[in-house]
Amino acid sequence: MAYKNLLITGANGCVGQYLVDWFLKNTKFRLYLMVRDKSKLPISVQENKKVKLMVCDIRESNRYKKEISQINYLIHTATAWGDPKRAYEVNIKAFEELLKMLDIEKLEKIIYFSTASILDTQTELMRESLIYGTEYIQTKYECFQRLRESSFAEKTFAVFPTLVFGGNLGKKSKYPVSYLTSGLKEIGKWLWLARFLKLDSKFHFIHANDIAQICGFLIKNHKEEQYKGFRKYVLGQKFISIDDAIITLLKRNNMRRFFAIPLTKKILKILLRILPIQTTPWDNFSIKKYDFNHVPITNPETFKLKSHAKSLNDILRLSKLPSCNNN
Repeated sequence: MAYKNLLITGANGCVGQYLVDWFLKNTKFRLYLMVRDKSKLPISVQENKKVKLMVCDIRESNRYKKEISQINYLIHTATAWGDPKRAYEVNIKAFEELLKMLDIEKLEKIIYFSTASILDTQTELMRESLIYGTEYIQTKYECFQRLRESSFAEKTFAVFPTLVFGGNLGKKSKYPVSYLTSGLKEIGKWLWLARFLKLDSKFHFIHANDIAQICGFLIKNHKEEQYKGFRKYVLGQKFISIDDAIITLLKRNNMRRFFAIPLTKKILKILLRILPIQTTPWDNFSIKKYDFNHVPITNPETFKLKSHAKSLNDILRLSKLPSCNNN
């Protein structure tokens, strides 16, 4: 029996390692893992007989042109931000060069990772993302447009994660810690102040384990009629407000809230004018937009699976966030 070949780019990142773990446990696929630094992968993965490492920057992927031409499934998570030139080279140019090396006759499905920041409430492209967005957001917007119009569109699932949590704050986290989970360490410093503020801005979140579940389902069930064609999935749990999050954290830390000052969009704009805070055009647009909720939203329950982290309490428990001692 010929086993299928799955290529995962960015395989040593937080989401990437959850994906690797899921496919090793739940499939017989041969995994081709594109990584810049193989030392970030667990030894057990590096030495697994089902794994072939492709150690390179994605901009150098032509070094593995022969292997790429044999790929049946591609999950593309590799990305770049911070530098406009590098963001364009990685997020657009290198990805398109990678697509050219694939054999479209052998290729069965692509899962392309974008960002929910380029979509509006109804999950349509939001033009303001291209106007005000960071270089990361702008390049993701442009790449998505190009992919949608390419010959690979009918074989593509585009996934748009919302706020991603993963790994934990313990000394021996099995997985890399996501940027947001890492940021939870600072929460105790500001919770004493946050409890006096009320902000109803809405947002979604999702755990990397649940992202892996969804991607696994889409790959394994891609031949079913309802999963054919170019599809978009915004990945997240049901939205909560920032105030809901504050209340959850207060309860977890046995802290009381005696009163809360509502922070409306108008008040936020005034504060930004009078406080010595530098903001980007995207920051200003985000404040104006206020809510970051989407319809429809996709989570494991969408496919009759069970979420690893369905609530914020689940996220906090899995992150191993220590409690504050403030009263």
